[in-house]
Amino acid sequence: MKSGIHPKYEEVTITCSCGNKMHTRSTLCKDLQVEVCSKCHPFYTGTQKVMDTGGRIERFNKRFGKLSTHK
Repeated sequence: MKSGIHPKYEEVTITCSCGNKMHTRSTLCKDLQVEVCSKCHPFYTGTQKVMDTGGRIERFNKRFGKLSTHK
């Protein structure tokens, strides 16, 4: 490899808003702040909320169900 053409590859700390800190390596060379991580994201923690779309689908079909895309 040629010297002097590649960016620095240093250790950085990623800090989540929940307080979790992770260490990784990056060419960014500065610490990162993120809003969600695997420790607090609803998908990973199991606290994911399921929206009730049944009523919405029925309302959509009631409003637009008579329209046909076939010609």
